[in-house]
Formats: sequence, structure tokens, C-alpha cells
Amino acid sequence: MTDERESRSSQPVPPILPNPPVVSTSLPPSNAAPSVIRDFLNKRGSGRIADNSFAALMLLCALSIFAIVLFIFGILVLHSRPSLVAFGLKFFTRQAWDPVSGDFGALPFIYGTLATSLLALCMAVPLALGVAVFLTELCPRPLRAPISFLTELLAAIPSVVYGLWAVFVLVPLMRDIIGPMLVKTLGWTGLFSGANFGVGLLTASMILAIMILPIISSLTRDIMNAVPNSQREAVLALGATRWEMIRIGVLRNSRIGIVGAIMLGLGRALGETMAVTMVIGNHPSIAKSLFAPANTLASVIAGEFSEATSDMYLSALIEIGLALFLVTIVVNAIARLMVWAVTRNAPAQVH
Repeated sequence: MTDERESRSSQPVPPILPNPPVVSTSLPPSNAAPSVIRDFLNKRGSGRIADNSFAALMLLCALSIFAIVLFIFGILVLHSRPSLVAFGLKFFTRQAWDPVSGDFGALPFIYGTLATSLLALCMAVPLALGVAVFLTELCPRPLRAPISFLTELLAAIPSVVYGLWAVFVLVPLMRDIIGPMLVKTLGWTGLFSGANFGVGLLTASMILAIMILPIISSLTRDIMNAVPNSQREAVLALGATRWEMIRIGVLRNSRIGIVGAIMLGLGRALGETMAVTMVIGNHPSIAKSLFAPANTLASVIAGEFSEATSDMYLSALIEIGLALFLVTIVVNAIARLMVWAVTRNAPAQVH
């Protein structure tokens, strides 16, 4: 009994903890001084007026774009009204262009615009696709940035510089070397017949192809970069070669965006003025030969606007500008929609 008491007394006694502090949940008295943060927020205000003012200013900036487009459209319609009343829709199907007698038609200029633009696309699209595929899939990393920079640098060169280069370099080449070679090899087609002075549809198409190349190439490269790597890895996992991976996993998934990039290049080609004016020959005619001089919607405005003496002559030129304005807007809108359809869910790319 005594041993049991001694064993109990030898055990350590747990320390007696003090009573835990009581947390007061009562609110501070109403007459207490506010904290520094609350006082700062009260002095600062809610900021609703500033936010609403900023939102209204941004909305005004966005609406100004629509106002500018509508203003340009309205001015073109107003000043082209005499030509619209006199010729109607037949203005776009008539070949006559006689400022002396006041007889006007836009068909030669529509033909020249479509011919030069389509030929430029035929020359620029394969090269632009090759550049984009090389930069995204095959190019060594140290060379990727320099080649991309040089490609995009072409888009920053003014069109008048392209025109001067074409006059002093491309026109002699077309007259002395390229033209005779085309006549010798493809003269049987009839597309390269007649006199070759170095200026004409083919020369204008070649300079347009150089100008739209960086646009198509840059957009195509961005669209191909937006294709997930899982698509490439899945095709390679099935035993495909690199070319089959590019064709099936990359080009097939980005084909709609590539078409949009091509149409953006087409919009640039349709509206190009200075470079085309300097090398197309500026003659309102429709000819089968690509060596023949021609005219476009943009070049006839640039070349003859200062010479328009009568009201009907001026109205006809403005109506041509109205047609070019509408065509360019429609082409660019369709192209933007196609590019957006491909890249809307794409993650951001780090270059």
C-alpha cells in the first residue's frame, strides 16, 4: 500500500495551464475612431464616375472607326452619283473609256485588277507557304529570327520604292531575259504574244507578288504555330515521316487560316497603287497577252484624277474608287473571319 502511494507520488504532475484568453466578439463602440485604411477608402471615393467616363471614352473611340468608314462611303456615293445615274450598273460591264466624249466604262480596269491580283497570288502563295513551313518546322533555331525579320522587312518597304526597283531592274529583265525565254517555251499558249516592252500585266503581277509575300508568309507562320504539338506528336507516333506530319498534322489543321491569309494578301494586291502604276503600262484595254499594257482600278485613279476636267469624268473615277472600296472591305472581312476561325482557341505562342 505504501509502495503504491510512493509510485503515484513519484509520477510528474502536469503543469497547470493558465486560462486561455477570451476573444471578444463584441463590435467596437460606434464612437471609436476609424482605421487608417477605412479613412483612406472613404476619402478616395468609389471611383464609379472615373470608370464610367473611361468606358464612355473607349466606346467613343471604337465608334469613331465605324463613323470614319461610313463617312468615306457616303462621300464616295455622293460624288459618284452623276456617273451612277448616267450609266447605272452597265458602267461595270462597258469597255469604253473616252474622257473627250464623256463615255466611260470600268470593265478594262476590273480585268486588269483581277488579272494582276490572281497572277500575283499564283506566284506568291507557293513561295510564302514554303517560307512558313521552313520557319515553323525545319529552320534551325539560330536562323529563325533573322529569316523572320528579313521576311517581315519586305512589308515595311514603301510601294514607291518597289516601283522604282521594278522600273530599273525588273522591267529590263522582263524585256531582255525573262520575256524572250517565255516566248520561246510558252509562246504556243498565246499568253506571251505581241510586243514586249517590259511593262505590262506580267511585270505588275511580279511586283505585286513580292509585295504580298511577307503578308501571306507571316500570317501562315502564326497560324501554323497555333496548331497544338499534340497533333504533330500523334501523327509521328503513327509512323509518319516529317513531310507526312507537316501535310497531315499541320497543313490540314490550318488550311482555313491559310486561305484567310491568302485573301488578306489578295486585299493588299487589289488596292496597291504606286508600284503597279509605274510598271503596268496604263492603257485601258483588255488583251490576252500578258505582255500587253493594262490598267487597274487603283492605277487609273492615281494616273488620271489630276487630269479630270469635267464633272462626269471626275464622277466616273470616284465610282471606280467606290467599287474598289467595297471589294476591299468584303475581301478583308472574309479573310479576318477565316483567320479568327482557326486561331480563336489557340494558346499564346512564345517565340
